[in-house]
Amino acid sequence: MVSQNLGVDRTVNLEDGLHVYICGAGSPLPDPKRSGPCIGVLAGNQAFVFDAGSGGSRNLGPMGFPTGRTEQIFLTHLHSDHLDGLGEMLLGTWINGNRSTPTPVSGPVGTTKVVDGFNAAYRIDSTYRTAHHGTDIANPSGFGATANEIDFTADSQLVLIDGDIKITAFKVNHEPVSPAFGYRIDYKDRSIAISGDTAYDPNVAEASKGVDVLFHEALNMDMVKTMQAGAENNGAKRMAKIMYDIRDYHTSPVDAAKTAEAAGAKALVLYHIVPMLPNDALIPMFVKGAADEFASKITVSEDGTIVRLPAGSDSILYDNGL
Repeated sequence: MVSQNLGVDRTVNLEDGLHVYICGAGSPLPDPKRSGPCIGVLAGNQAFVFDAGSGGSRNLGPMGFPTGRTEQIFLTHLHSDHLDGLGEMLLGTWINGNRSTPTPVSGPVGTTKVVDGFNAAYRIDSTYRTAHHGTDIANPSGFGATANEIDFTADSQLVLIDGDIKITAFKVNHEPVSPAFGYRIDYKDRSIAISGDTAYDPNVAEASKGVDVLFHEALNMDMVKTMQAGAENNGAKRMAKIMYDIRDYHTSPVDAAKTAEAAGAKALVLYHIVPMLPNDALIPMFVKGAADEFASKITVSEDGTIVRLPAGSDSILYDNGL
């Protein structure tokens, strides 16, 4: 089985359209089903990655995402859980992609410092790769990343247009983390939006008007309150404080559903799931009340979730790549 699949491009027979790969559906909290935040997007034959949380890059290959064809990585914000897998991701785009130029990484102001740090951390390793495999496999000129800082004053800004592909960054509310972005991706007649980390923010709905699928972060406030109470009862004051703090800059599943309804989205996929849901039996509790706000399909994602939007169609197809 391994010999039959190793090195095979599993995208060649895909229908033209938008294909979304949840390589990391989790948060900083450990969850056996969910790695750090990471979403791969295949638009036609062009590949992009949004955030690079720990473990996400290791899921992309088994899911059939063409990591080596990644044209650009976009960061929503500079919290560690959204970028702690960036070095590993860049190693994959370099070696698997036979790159002769560094991978572009775009994100908020401060992205240059992050990229410079990862380049420095992996530079010694890169010399070993080239020495061992040769320049045909590990071309030194393709190592690492170059940074592009997205800085704008309006609520949204077009950051990429290439043929049928349009990517727009929009501001979200993740204070004190600022700036923080979501992204909208339009390809031909299909579209998605990725919220990034945010409190309930009307700008997400405004920027996501008419999308086929809204991918929105979600934190269940009641479940996290229960965790806070447990921590307090156990004398874990630091953990209790964290469980209190995180509730003010994330969005509940109910409010994510309200956002999807206001946007006129056709479907809602929740990711960046807090707290951990190690058992699917917890999902109904997690999404309680959300269906009252959004009548269309709501999916609580896990690593491996794939959503396919064929061009020229209204279909929304769901798959699991792991």
